[in-house]
Amino acid sequence: MKYYSHCPVSRYNSRLTTVKPARTVHFPNDIVFQDHIRQGDLEQVGRFIRARKVKLDTIYLSGMAALHEAVLSGNLECVKLLVKYGADIHQKDENGWTPLHMACSDGYPHIARYLMSLGAKVDVTNEEGERPADLIDPDCKDLVSLFACVNTVMD
Repeated sequence: MKYYSHCPVSRYNSRLTTVKPARTVHFPNDIVFQDHIRQGDLEQVGRFIRARKVKLDTIYLSGMAALHEAVLSGNLECVKLLVKYGADIHQKDENGWTPLHMACSDGYPHIARYLMSLGAKVDVTNEEGERPADLIDPDCKDLVSLFACVNTVMD
């Protein structure tokens, strides 16, 4: 952190005016990483992972892992990036929700489809005994039809 003892504010004043030293706030890597995920900043997310500043299986103070955060942001490209670097599509958050639970609950059929294409389990339950399909809003026709196809195949 750099501090500047004297920094002129105006050259037109007869007296030199100084500004107090600038202070910076430093947040832990996990918090900054989560923020990059929420913003969908793929470049920064990749940098944090490659620099090994974070672990993808960490459950953050939010109760979720990085992949859960990416699903909640609705950003499929961020989800794909995290999976590419080894995020576990079956990892549960503190309430037993998988990323597929979240995709279904929040109405993201494109993310649910992607996770299912990788083998995400559709029959896994959270702590309340709910499967991902139980969390689908009936008005989300894409998810309803996606799981109707899955149920047909499973029967």
